Amino acid sequence: MDVTRYLTTKSLQVLKFVGFLAVYLIAESVFEIAGTYIKDPLAARHVLGLSLVMIAGSLALLGWRYGKQLEANNPRQIGKKKPTSKRIAQLLWIFILMTAIQVIWQWLISKHILTIPSNQQAVNAAQMKNPVWNIFFAGFLAPIFEELIFRGIFMNYFFNKDNRLNNILAVLVSGCIFGFAHEMSFDFTWIMYSALGCCLSFTYMHFRDIRYSIALHMMNNLIP
Repeated sequence: MDVTRYLTTKSLQVLKFVGFLAVYLIAESVFEIAGTYIKDPLAARHVLGLSLVMIAGSLALLGWRYGKQLEANNPRQIGKKKPTSKRIAQLLWIFILMTAIQVIWQWLISKHILTIPSNQQAVNAAQMKNPVWNIFFAGFLAPIFEELIFRGIFMNYFFNKDNRLNNILAVLVSGCIFGFAHEMSFDFTWIMYSALGCCLSFTYMHFRDIRYSIALHMMNNLIP
């Protein structure tokens, strides 16, 4: 592949990735708007219904795109191995690592060394307005969206060669992009989010199955 064709292909992939991310953010934004109608239950139900339709459509689109990627090129044999007790035990060890990161993070916040991330403040505020639906979104829907985008689609677009260097770069870059999606400033909070993102990226790469990183992401979001 010549340089011009390569750059054109990668540019289109960047645009597509940004487009899929925008689809998720739009669906999430409409969902959050429903919480602003706390004094108007009828309007809240209408907006919530619209957002759920958009969420379902967005998930269908992302799932379809990810499936098509694997059909076209799947050098890592993603999704080809069945779950075993050993693999589940390994997943739990990674979850313990992520929990340790969260505990250290919360300790630093409690000691006023760090502040509560703005992303978490927004999540907390949304849960106060519409607790049940927002816990459902943060605990179950957001992990599916984010794993399809930041692990599945992202790695298939930009790191789709199965070798050691490529796999390490995939884990690190995906984790850092995940960090920036939650904290735009290059600070310690970004490092913590990126560390969690790297754990999720490693899980996807290690198990070669997005169901594991989705399950880990759900556990990480639900436990707090």
